[in-house]
Amino acid sequence: MLNGLADLLHAYWGFFNGWSFALGLGGALIGIIVGCLPGLSATLCIALLTTLTIKLPTNEAILILICAYVGTLYGGSRTAILLNIPGTAANAASCADGHALALRGEAGRAIGIATSGAFTSTLFGVMCLAAFTPLLAEVALKFGAYEFFWLALFGVTMSGSIVGNDPLKGWLMGCLGLMVAQIGQDPLYAHDRFTFGWGQLAGGIALIPALVGAFGFAEVLTTLADPMERKLVEMRDSSRPRFREVLQYWPTVLRSGVIGVLTGLMPGVGEDAGAWMSYAAAKAVSREKDQFGKGSIDGLMAAETGDMASIPGHIIPCLALGIPGSAPSAVLMAAMIIHGIQPGPMMMVNHPQFVYDVVAMTTLAMVSILIFGLFLVRPLLLVMRVRRTILMPIIFLLCTVGAFAGASRLFDIYCMLAIGIGAFFLRRKGYQMAPFVLGLVLGGLLDKSLRRGLVLSDGDLTPFFTRPISLGFAIVTIFTMLLYIPAFKAGVQRVVGGIGRGLRALVSRQPPTAATRL
Repeated sequence: MLNGLADLLHAYWGFFNGWSFALGLGGALIGIIVGCLPGLSATLCIALLTTLTIKLPTNEAILILICAYVGTLYGGSRTAILLNIPGTAANAASCADGHALALRGEAGRAIGIATSGAFTSTLFGVMCLAAFTPLLAEVALKFGAYEFFWLALFGVTMSGSIVGNDPLKGWLMGCLGLMVAQIGQDPLYAHDRFTFGWGQLAGGIALIPALVGAFGFAEVLTTLADPMERKLVEMRDSSRPRFREVLQYWPTVLRSGVIGVLTGLMPGVGEDAGAWMSYAAAKAVSREKDQFGKGSIDGLMAAETGDMASIPGHIIPCLALGIPGSAPSAVLMAAMIIHGIQPGPMMMVNHPQFVYDVVAMTTLAMVSILIFGLFLVRPLLLVMRVRRTILMPIIFLLCTVGAFAGASRLFDIYCMLAIGIGAFFLRRKGYQMAPFVLGLVLGGLLDKSLRRGLVLSDGDLTPFFTRPISLGFAIVTIFTMLLYIPAFKAGVQRVVGGIGRGLRALVSRQPPTAATRL
């Protein structure tokens, strides 16, 4: 415990300098700008910044990415409030009450609520990140090749629910990512696989071109194909956060913070789930249920607190287990791998200080959004007036430069264009790219662990099912897949409902009175 506290203090001291503050503020500012532009996402922002920070030292690059991640979700509340368009999917729950407040002339107050909720919930999430990540990582140190295989397979299984409502499409995209990850030389014997005699494919498909194509170029094509303009609501009142409202609604803040962190810990549940679950919980216990959707302070506070608290929640399993819980955290994990940090059970062995560095980075991101929320709200709103026909060519240029900058190969640009065009058509058919990237990131771990496990067991599959942790992961993975079958899910719900009714009847049963005994 004392060693962990010393490492945490060392991490904070390492980032307590002007350069780190400047990088944190810059990353948060870029994130807020991207969040303020309807149609752009945190995933796109992190993917583009990964290419631009590839030459920076690891801690500086990851600091910028985490601050941009936090800033994008915070900036997305602007469009939700002023345009009734969620800047990111996580801000959708803020549209109803936030835009209702803006329509009655309280847009500044709504933005202030979003700022105070984002600050307090991120603070709560940082505390959970510092407390739970090392504990979870210590448990994960018992993993071997067999456990790593099931862990990677479980992560791909979660691709069925990471985005959208169609698990089959998520699994198909996850499997596509696994297949693309097999291109190139195999990790044990360096034999070429699926290269078809093309020497350029021997090194495999690099992560950066795949990320930029799937989220950057595809986003450009999607936006230009479906232009959308909305009227901006003017902000006339003050946008300074009112921290007395945080004190007034502290039960909502605490409840939504817990829900946000818990949803973040569950792989496959995105930030939007944290926002909606927090919103539903606040409405369920509120004395003013009729105000929800009509400008409820309680509802807006719950939504903004829930989605921001889920960010540290997503980082916990990403660092400790190597399983990202959402699309942005999947790209963030890919960026860590690119910079030489392998998230997962060996993190506390190979890079023990990095966990505490991430805690300090997230804290700096929290401070950055508070500064921008206090002083630069109105200037940042001018970004929302930029036309998409001007913005998209700039993003395409950044995609091209970013894909080329990693290894200085024209082949990477061709990969980016091919993946981007394919992603554009797949997205129009309802297939999302986050499961594809998740499969691409976890494909190497799954392949290497399976082959290594088979070598250790001389081709015997039994250890994959007989070791305690492997068996546990196997049961959870198979059970998770079966839950997507309607008949099996209905049966589980009936069993759980019956158990619940039995327990309630047992608790409510009154002890026999003297008259009854006679």
